[in-house]
Amino acid sequence: MTTATPQHPELARELIARAEASAAHRIRRLRNRLDGVQLGEGRHADHANTKFLRRVLGEFEWPGHRVVGPTAARAAWSIALHSDHDLTFQRAATILLGRAVEADDALVQHWAHLHDRSLITSGRDQEYGTQFLLRAEGVELCPLRAPESLDERRASVGLAPIAVALQAVRRRHTPDRCGDEAPTFMPAGAT
Repeated sequence: MTTATPQHPELARELIARAEASAAHRIRRLRNRLDGVQLGEGRHADHANTKFLRRVLGEFEWPGHRVVGPTAARAAWSIALHSDHDLTFQRAATILLGRAVEADDALVQHWAHLHDRSLITSGRDQEYGTQFLLRAEGVELCPLRAPESLDERRASVGLAPIAVALQAVRRRHTPDRCGDEAPTFMPAGAT
């Protein structure tokens, strides 16, 4: 995978700015620091980000490391990951990200997360155990296909065993830690 200067630095800056703003909003939402208007603004921003990324995918297929660099490619992934309101787009993004992975221009771990997210969004069981629900009583793994072979599937895409991932997510989302974390547009750890 190349990490040379991206071919489209302006596009890279736009993707990063959009993903960072979206992540900051999600952190405030997680901390219950948003009113109804702010929640609506966040949904509007998610829709605008999806529309923007749709145009980018139309022009470049997936904006991978060669086109925008690793940080902006991660930003594009984050935008696609949070496009739950448009399942058709999310599935198309998953396919294009998969092609970029095959071309060694994107991370397979990002594809696994997006693949799982699109499965969960469409009401199906996830494959790699990357999607969790945050409930008042704690973190819960979203429905999963063939749990007995989960760690083998996770290893095949470079993800840590599920026990390690669950521990990291639970640690990151305990009530005393949620308020202390800085906004980030990429989930920390190898979930």
